[in-house]
Amino acid sequence: MRIIAGTKRGMKLLSPKTDVSRPIIDRVKESLFSVLYKYDLPDGKIVADLFCGVGSLGLEALSRGAKLVTFVEKDPNIVATLETNIEKAGFLKESKVILADAFKIGAPVNEQPYDLVFVDPPYADTSEIGDGSPLSDLMAILTNRLAPHGTVVVRTRKNIQLPEQYGQFHVIERRQWGTMAVTILQKTNK
Repeated sequence: MRIIAGTKRGMKLLSPKTDVSRPIIDRVKESLFSVLYKYDLPDGKIVADLFCGVGSLGLEALSRGAKLVTFVEKDPNIVATLETNIEKAGFLKESKVILADAFKIGAPVNEQPYDLVFVDPPYADTSEIGDGSPLSDLMAILTNRLAPHGTVVVRTRKNIQLPEQYGQFHVIERRQWGTMAVTILQKTNK
């Protein structure tokens, strides 16, 4: 696993020796960021990487010009590897690391609202997606944390189809790669 493009292009990321993490493969990450460029993301934006693992998506965003990334991960062993990757990449000033369950805190309150949030929980946690599900509750938390027209990227198994609307968020694009799906939602002003 590595950073694909930007100022840290080619940098290899450290990964813990565990089966808990399921990193996004480089080819898929490159495709995802190509899609995000259509929406002028992530350059100059405030980003949150929820369920971040070793920080692959957030570090890619920083390498591609994101202004700040808040990383949220609940496993202290994985956070240690994440912090090493952030330091290795030289992004200490542009990064905040929060040791917490993202389903409970969402994207932490920040001085500026988030423009882009990656939601990449374990697949088992996205098998239920309707009202009252952990994902639905998380989207409700994110409503007040994102900027107008803020974007949320949700990664799930390919057989999971998110509803067209989660509160103030509506689907603007869906993509599938291999066994995974990515749904991109944008906040509407209500």
